[in-house]
Parts: sequence; structure tokens; C-alpha cells
Amino acid sequence: QTEGAVDLARLAGLKPAGVICEIMNDDGSMARLPDLVEYGKTHDMQIISIKDLIQYRLSNESLVRRGGEANMPTRAGGDFRCIVYENEIDHVDHMAMIKGEVDPDKPVLVRVHSECLTGDAFGSLRCDCGEQLAASMQMIDEEGAGVVLYMRQEGRGIGLANKIRAYSLQDSEGLDTVEANHRLGFKADQRDYGVGSQILSDLGARQIRIITNNPVKRAGIAGYGISIVERVPLEIEPNEKNLRYLRTKKEKLGHVLNLMG
Repeated sequence: QTEGAVDLARLAGLKPAGVICEIMNDDGSMARLPDLVEYGKTHDMQIISIKDLIQYRLSNESLVRRGGEANMPTRAGGDFRCIVYENEIDHVDHMAMIKGEVDPDKPVLVRVHSECLTGDAFGSLRCDCGEQLAASMQMIDEEGAGVVLYMRQEGRGIGLANKIRAYSLQDSEGLDTVEANHRLGFKADQRDYGVGSQILSDLGARQIRIITNNPVKRAGIAGYGISIVERVPLEIEPNEKNLRYLRTKKEKLGHVLNLMG
């Protein structure tokens, strides 16, 4: 909120400074957004959320900058050029792994992969994330050009600790991944792809063939001067530990999957 006040003043063409105060309800509790909306109506005040402000800046400003670049040979997909991008809003680093040249005039094969420490690094069988990452790198290697964009959005945006708490709820209460997220107070998918779109734009990607089974991801990436010309499926053979998880992605999150059994 502190930075948001400065941003709002600056965007309004005013001195980049603000005064922060807490608004309390009559019962002494802190006013939340629904309370503030009513407060704004009562006093004829305009209300925006921090999320609104961030979305506006993502749509109108470049909020990423290159923080480092090096070559990286990999087991899954051969040699890549990796570029770390720093997000100026929340200061989280993301990484683009590029093979070959990104031609703005030609569709480029792209995988936007959200961080999954348990699957990517430890080989967890509860998901298919690590296998998807390796498979997409292999696909780009076979293509000879493309981008793997590794976004630091652990647990579909809820963070590592909450992801493990969600796993515990699944084990103890039989919830699926969507139900567990809701129990913890989150949406089924908390991810935002505005920063990822800005990174792809910086790389020169204007037309992409996106490797995904997720229609929400396709919608999130579209825009920012980027058009999706093709969806390239990426299905991994399920195992007994992740079959329910994959069914939930298909039935509740709309993923395009051909699951048997």
C-alpha cells in the first residue's frame, strides 16, 4: 500500500508522495475492501485496489529489467541462453531460457512454466510439473528454437508453505487441489501472467505457439502485443499418485487432457 500510494500520485501527475491511514469499522475492526467500497459510495470517493493499480501498470509500463545473462547446458534440452528478469513491483526474479533466435516475424515455440519446487527439483509424483518442464525443453530442442519462461509462482501463486498445507488437507480430509486452495482462502489459481507477457515482449516474441493444456494461461498471455497462433499440447502419462490431481485439472480447471481410467 505504501508504494501504491506513491504510484497513484505519480500516475495522477502529482508529487510522488502520499499519506497512509487505516479506516476502521464502527465495531473497531479494520475495514476490508467490501467495507471500503461502501464507505466510498457514502462519501462519494473513488476506490481502486492495489490489484487494479498493478494491472494498470503492467498494461502501460515495462516493469521488468534484465538482471543477468549466461549460457546454460542442460540435460533435458541441450544448450540454452538464460536471462534473469527482475520484476520491479515485487522484486521476484524470473528466468527465460532461450534456444536459437526469437524472430518477431515468425511464430516461436514457448513454454510458460510456473515454479514447482517439489516437482521440478525433487521429482514429486503428486503432480506432472517436473516432467512437463523436461518435455517442453526437449520439444524446443527438437524445434531448434524457442523459449522456456520459468515464472516464480509456486503452487499456482499461493507459495510453497501454502502448497504444502494444501497437500496436508488433501491427505487428511480427502480434498482435491481446488478444494484445498479454497479452504486456505485462495482462488483455484492465483497466478498472473502480465509480467511473463512483458518478458516475452522484451525477448521479441510477437507470435507464439504456446505449449500448454491450460486455457486460462492462454488467455493470460494474450495481449501485450503478443498473439497466440497455436496451442501445442503437453500431456504426461499419469501415475497412481497424480491421477486425481490431473482429473481435477481437467474437470475443475478446464485443462485439455485425455485421461484414461
